[in-house]
Amino acid sequence: MLSSDALGVRLDRATGARTGKALAKLGLHTVGDLLRHYPRRYAEAATLTDMSALGVGEHVTVVAEVVRTSLRTTGNGKGLLQSTITDGTSRLELTFFAASRRRLEWREEQLRAGRRGLFTGVVSLYRGTTQLMHPECRLFTTDDDPHEEDVALDEAERPIPVYPAFAGFESWKVAKAVRQVLDPLTEADVPDPVPADLRARDGLPTLLEALRLVHVPPDEAGWRRGRERLRYEEALVLQAELARRRARVEQEEAVARPPRTGGLLDAFDARLPFTLTPGQRRVGEEVAAELAAPRPMQRLLQGDVGSGKTVVALRAMLQVVDAGGQAALLAPTEVLAAQHARTLRGLLGDLAEAGTLDGAEQATRIALLTGSLPAAARRASLLDAAGGRAGIVVGTHALLAEHVQFADLGLVVVDEQHRFGVEQRDALRAKAGRTPHTLVMTATPIPRTVAMTVFGDLETSVLDELPAGRAGITTHHVPAGNARWTDRTWQRVREEVDGGGRAYVVCPRIEPDDVPGGSAQADDDEDGADLLAAVAGTVGSPGGAGTRPPLRAVLEVVDELRARPELAGLGIGVLHGRMPPEEKDAAFAAFASGASPVLVSTTVVEVGVDVPDATVMVVLDADRFGISQLHQLRGRVGRGGRPGLCLLVSRAVPGTDAHARLETLASTTDGFALAALDLELRHEGDVLGAAQHGRTSSLRLLRVTRDADVIDRARADARALVGQDMTLATWPTLVAAIEESLTGERDEFLDRA
Repeated sequence: MLSSDALGVRLDRATGARTGKALAKLGLHTVGDLLRHYPRRYAEAATLTDMSALGVGEHVTVVAEVVRTSLRTTGNGKGLLQSTITDGTSRLELTFFAASRRRLEWREEQLRAGRRGLFTGVVSLYRGTTQLMHPECRLFTTDDDPHEEDVALDEAERPIPVYPAFAGFESWKVAKAVRQVLDPLTEADVPDPVPADLRARDGLPTLLEALRLVHVPPDEAGWRRGRERLRYEEALVLQAELARRRARVEQEEAVARPPRTGGLLDAFDARLPFTLTPGQRRVGEEVAAELAAPRPMQRLLQGDVGSGKTVVALRAMLQVVDAGGQAALLAPTEVLAAQHARTLRGLLGDLAEAGTLDGAEQATRIALLTGSLPAAARRASLLDAAGGRAGIVVGTHALLAEHVQFADLGLVVVDEQHRFGVEQRDALRAKAGRTPHTLVMTATPIPRTVAMTVFGDLETSVLDELPAGRAGITTHHVPAGNARWTDRTWQRVREEVDGGGRAYVVCPRIEPDDVPGGSAQADDDEDGADLLAAVAGTVGSPGGAGTRPPLRAVLEVVDELRARPELAGLGIGVLHGRMPPEEKDAAFAAFASGASPVLVSTTVVEVGVDVPDATVMVVLDADRFGISQLHQLRGRVGRGGRPGLCLLVSRAVPGTDAHARLETLASTTDGFALAALDLELRHEGDVLGAAQHGRTSSLRLLRVTRDADVIDRARADARALVGQDMTLATWPTLVAAIEESLTGERDEFLDRA
């Protein structure tokens, strides 16, 4: 929130200590915080709330009409009042207890049949009936002297803001506090980050006017106008910072790395055993041109699983090596880093054997640097990187260590950049004499609006076609409670293995419930499973999440599979992030070779792992994973000449969001369509990286799924402003908004680039 003397006042001073303490539970500490706590919807006295979809345990505020009310004395002498309210179709019971009947008589009078009002409480279930126990009630009234909790009719005729609140401090108490701090403010108290000429061009209200429209709307058109202006402001603040960062990079100097005829890249292209796709050629030309320029390349390379990003990145790295520089490839896990090194060496052959008897006449070296390397191998890699003998250095976070040096770092390739923080990225780039070129790769398809919002300071390249020879993947949703289908799952695994294939079996956790230290998530630093966070509130049995069986765990599933008759005689391996590195390497090697053709794993295999013979992916408790994560897991099979099979085993109940997600995943392999659906089901905070860190997204009203036009307009405006003044110093209030909204930990998602 923008700061001014008025907006920075603490709420315990502005609203009183008791109210301030309650608002602090909502994360609101200053007047500015409270004014940015927008209503989540608006109620109208004439429109009853649809109560058919209320969920047990949900804190709700509904507009409803009283059907009947009864007051009686219970057998133990206490008072019991029960009232039924309706939306015209569905009904909800209100229940009140008191020490005596007399103490509820005023409530009986308040809840007369036919009256309408706002009712707030937590939905519970009692003997099959949904109810609110001791709800707060505000009735619409025409009385000259309404009860304190009632709403005067003239107020009820306007849209009534309904705020995020909690039991004990209801929405209307938030509204009262908002009015208390909002009413005295003047335009001078509320600095506006949107430049006046942009407001005039589009007829936008000032920030203070917009706040009044959303908090005290005269009508529906009013709050919609206020929200539209606030959405644009959020987009402008974000895009202005992206444009400013982009401009800063464009001012930096990089070493031009033009292609060299007859070099390593030409030799590599000449021996490629396959033909590059049109997309790989197009993106390769874009990257080559930018590497040849004296300005640092800043490019995002996104492509669906198996689209050939590694080859594009390798060709870029070879161009830099041909020009006398080095390239560093940063991977998020040791498993993936080691595989990248193997893949690059396999693609290059003797071109990666410089200084050996088997090396080509012109060749380079590929060094691998991870935290678990033996001391001798680590020293050799460090020397190869520092001395320039290794043209390509592949590693994990170990590359960021202070003692890791490069002779001439010209290109940084970051795989799955969202797994790295701000300081980590900058630490690697700082190892170059001049700003290195940067290529960010992601196998997670990103809808256009997200790319504009998250990677807005990067040029974007998309690989949207698969290399020739890929046989495709078939996906089925398997009900976990159907024993016949479950048996068939393991029969299919056996059939694939007998045909020369390999099978992954992925579990959401490592240890079962009865093992001390077991947890509901993978507990695996390398796995990065999003599990419950991605699908919160959308999974579980009819009785709720607490009644479903425990999540499947690697260490129990491996024992079960070894005992199943369908898999008798097969080697079944284990892989998870807690294993020592040498055990991980051995397990993965046994899987790839066929010694252990079934691998029970956590999501450590999610990204980038490439075993051409892998043909089956079985995901247990699949409903506990997000769509994008399941799509990544599915992409680990069918990468060779044989078709892939993905079996999603879950207890998701038909009719739930979780079940619909799995059915959708089974119906399409279009990663971009799935990414768009995933985004619809998840809060933007997840997309921008805030939810993973337990923070609130800085985007309160802007929704990247629906506001592409707003983002487009703000992006063009932001770039125009930066074109006039790269520092944005001409608009100090906009700069202040950027610094307050997007600095510190909350700007991590911006620094993914």
